[in-house]
Amino acid sequence: MDTDLIQRSPILEYDPAPNAIIEPRGPALSEATPERAVLCFFQDVLKQLLEAEQLVPIGRLSSEMGNNPVYRMDYAGQRLLVAHPGVGAALAAAFLDELIASGVKKFIACGGCGVLNRKIAVGHPVVLTAAVRDEGTSYHYLPPAREAQPSPAAVLALEQACRQAGLPYLLGKAWTTDAFYRETTARRARREAEGCLVVEMEAAAFFAVAEFRKVTFGQVVYGGDLVVPEGWDPRSWQARGDDRARIFWLAADAANLL
Repeated sequence: MDTDLIQRSPILEYDPAPNAIIEPRGPALSEATPERAVLCFFQDVLKQLLEAEQLVPIGRLSSEMGNNPVYRMDYAGQRLLVAHPGVGAALAAAFLDELIASGVKKFIACGGCGVLNRKIAVGHPVVLTAAVRDEGTSYHYLPPAREAQPSPAAVLALEQACRQAGLPYLLGKAWTTDAFYRETTARRARREAEGCLVVEMEAAAFFAVAEFRKVTFGQVVYGGDLVVPEGWDPRSWQARGDDRARIFWLAADAANLL
């Protein structure tokens, strides 16, 4: 492989300039911005909470796919902002950046993941401790490196929330990739060898944006589909409504602890 070509790759041309040509602008909210936020990937859970009148719409994030509502939730004496962050590193990072611009300072994200270790049961919580940067977005927020990390305070808050809820959990590293149709056997083996338990699409970008913008960020996922050399097994992971709701409330508890 041409090492000079690798060194000249645009993805590695990190620029630490604090300002860009287009700066993120926070969404217009109908009330004061909460300090804490839960970014929830589960549309079904958000729909249930909205129908139960536990969420109050206060604004929206927008893209060419349409509007992502932004909600306020009053929970355990705290005001939390709740939103779906979009899917994929680029969109999720942009939405995170816009929420930071609106004034949110502490974030917990909750979602699902593929698991690389078949011993991880479907539905089992995994608190992320690092993410291998196999996507593009994080390289625009941090210098080139193999991994990005969440905020230690957020990891501790998630662990405390798990213990308070009596939920067994794992601490683990994620493999963040832009291309789930290119999770080959060889690449999976390399990621597992360096300690990755799960695979997903946003964590490395989330962690990089949060570090660059100097905010607190953590993420919890639950074991979903099985990604192993013998083949892919979806394990009906998207149909696990109880697990998804449980992970959401775990994230809300952790956000309140920050």
